[in-house]
Amino acid sequence: MKARPVPEIAGAFLFEPTPHADERGFFSRTFDRDVFASVGLDPDAFAQDSVSRSRRGVLRGMHLRSGRGEAKLVRCSSGRVFDVVVDLRPGSPTHRNQLHVELSGDTQVSLYVPAGCAHGFQALTDPADVSYRIDRPHDPAEDVAIAFDDPELAIPWPLPVALLSERDNRAPTLADALKGS
Repeated sequence: MKARPVPEIAGAFLFEPTPHADERGFFSRTFDRDVFASVGLDPDAFAQDSVSRSRRGVLRGMHLRSGRGEAKLVRCSSGRVFDVVVDLRPGSPTHRNQLHVELSGDTQVSLYVPAGCAHGFQALTDPADVSYRIDRPHDPAEDVAIAFDDPELAIPWPLPVALLSERDNRAPTLADALKGS
């Protein structure tokens, strides 16, 4: 496994495993504490693991947490997703930059999203399973959603949106969401 910094978002990394394939399929390490620590991240910082399953075209996001934020390690364990990160950290050298990357169950690449960045994805397959490691327990009072179609962000979602949660459907623009966080 190797870690590769993502130049579009300061502090973000892609963790690329080395799958071992044979006639049965493959085996792949999806987390390695030593590799994680080698880039200055605390491998013991995670408090929760979660998983979502989405149908093709489903969009989840754009989400972040108020307060001290939330860092996460995201991986598509099955299927494929178009993953998006927007740097909303005011003092960041990559403030307002975006990262668009396809995550796939075939590669098992993980994306580290620093606290203070908005995150979302769209399922490209039916289904697409996404696993998350999150650095602190969920507190719904700190949830912030931003409209996925905010013209200020102009995210190039690859498919028509098939389904949104009610929360994502009502999400305010980036400007309005930042006023309230």
